[in-house]
Amino acid sequence: MQTHYPEHFEREQGSTEADWLRCLPGAVRDHRLDLPAPGQARVQIGGGQLLLSWQALSDRQIALMRMPRLAAQYRFEGLSDDARQAFMRFFDLFMLRGGG
Repeated sequence: MQTHYPEHFEREQGSTEADWLRCLPGAVRDHRLDLPAPGQARVQIGGGQLLLSWQALSDRQIALMRMPRLAAQYRFEGLSDDARQAFMRFFDLFMLRGGG
């Protein structure tokens, strides 16, 4: 898990799009979540927002194991550094999948 979250970053998520969408409402807690188009989400956080976009990647295969992947882009607008860090700490803990 990251310890600092810049205003804009990208990462690979080990998830199918269906799992990502199923978990997303819980990960944003009580913040307003809009899905304006496929592969996009907007989360209202106080006076700012998080814009998410994602696209499916080919599965990662190691021996007989296959792991789904998404390329996700995170773009925060109008949030203080402290607010961004607090939001992402919860988001990452909620989205954490076994392993750690």
